[in-house]
Amino acid sequence: MSGLASITTDTIAAIATGAGKAGIGVVRVSGPLAVDIAHAITGETLAVRHAHYLPFQKEDQQTLDVGIALLFKAPHSYTGEDVLELQGHGGSVVLDMLLSRVLECGARMARPGEFTERAFINDKIDLAQAEAVSDLIDSSSVSAAQAAVRSMSGEFSKSIVAVQSELTALRAWLEAALDFSEEEIDFLADPQLAKRAELIVEQFELLLDRASQGQRLREGLTIVIAGMTNAGKSSLLNALSGEDSAIVTDIEGTTRDVLHEQITLDGVPMHIVDTAGLRDTQDAVEQEGINRARRAIDAADHVLVLVDAERLSLPSLDIADGLPATLVVSKIDLARNEADADGNLPDEQVQQLLHDAQSAAKQFSDLSAERVISVSVKTGQGMDSLKQHLLSLVGHDAQVEGAFIARRRHLDALSKAKHASLAALDRLRTSDMPELAAEELRQAQLALDSVTGRFDSEDLLGEIFGSFCIGK
Repeated sequence: MSGLASITTDTIAAIATGAGKAGIGVVRVSGPLAVDIAHAITGETLAVRHAHYLPFQKEDQQTLDVGIALLFKAPHSYTGEDVLELQGHGGSVVLDMLLSRVLECGARMARPGEFTERAFINDKIDLAQAEAVSDLIDSSSVSAAQAAVRSMSGEFSKSIVAVQSELTALRAWLEAALDFSEEEIDFLADPQLAKRAELIVEQFELLLDRASQGQRLREGLTIVIAGMTNAGKSSLLNALSGEDSAIVTDIEGTTRDVLHEQITLDGVPMHIVDTAGLRDTQDAVEQEGINRARRAIDAADHVLVLVDAERLSLPSLDIADGLPATLVVSKIDLARNEADADGNLPDEQVQQLLHDAQSAAKQFSDLSAERVISVSVKTGQGMDSLKQHLLSLVGHDAQVEGAFIARRRHLDALSKAKHASLAALDRLRTSDMPELAAEELRQAQLALDSVTGRFDSEDLLGEIFGSFCIGK
């Protein structure tokens, strides 16, 4: 599947468990010398897929350690090669001695990710599954781990293969129709072709939705805090980050530049960006800060639009249509006469605020009362609700059916495939050179091939597996 050579002549070894003391430590060996190394270290001929409790020996037959040896024969192993696992005591010195003994027997040190790379080369897993192994190890939340397990078990790949099959079938029909182009019947005019292309585009949209959620779980979101001067943006950044990252004063226009903070909520990474207050000003420095704020807003995944509870006035929002946003009413402790005990504003004020927001910007047209959150940085009121809201944006608590972990390159490939399929659909609908629709579908297939790894790209493989930990 990978198109790369599946025969390896060298044997690799590494400590497969983490650094530090533990009850058990594992040295993993993979390659043609695995059986010989097992015999040299244990002095026994090991039965395949059986746990053997015995001494691990030096060359002079002195005991290094006592533990469990497991032998797996190709192709029934993680890498698809002969694999030996030596499970000894988890001290760093003991494991280093055991690894040194394995290397003396003819193995070499494995590169980061080389075991999983061999599993990919030997068609045990595809590239999306291989990447999910690393993502599972690096998962910082339960949701991310569950999504990574789905990808590792092949759910993402199965979805890719399913749409690949549809693309292949439609492309075959179109190319067959071209072979009969001199016939009286115009096969390319069949309206069913456009309907089949529509279904393929719908499948891509669903895949992109699921992959986008997985990418958010893996990498988090970029959240930009926007609002008028003195709305409490810098105070909110400090409260979310737990650091005095931004200078806070009563002077309007204190923040002149874009400030970045990386935070973690329940294990989910988030990039929080504070921006200069949006207002009309003649100050050249402040104007540049406002320009940078607008660029940060345009590049955001989500915008928190802060509104001072005392003023309830919105900034001038000149940002891209469709950018998701949440209205956050700040300084709610100063509006006690109007807010209830929980800091919530009266319904009529919330509705007026929503009306003003929807009039100010098209992207707020889908805002509801549930997307208006009241907070007080001073008292902490509403901060837990805001944090839970941010987590919900990532999909942290959502039980989305079939969500799987994904990377930016997966989203890029799916987007290319979708756009190519849309181009094919347009040609079939309008009969504008429909014979080129087959080529558009071929481009879509090539984009999908890069997700599962059906290509010869040593550079990309080196970059991907080089980010793995040694021993995996």
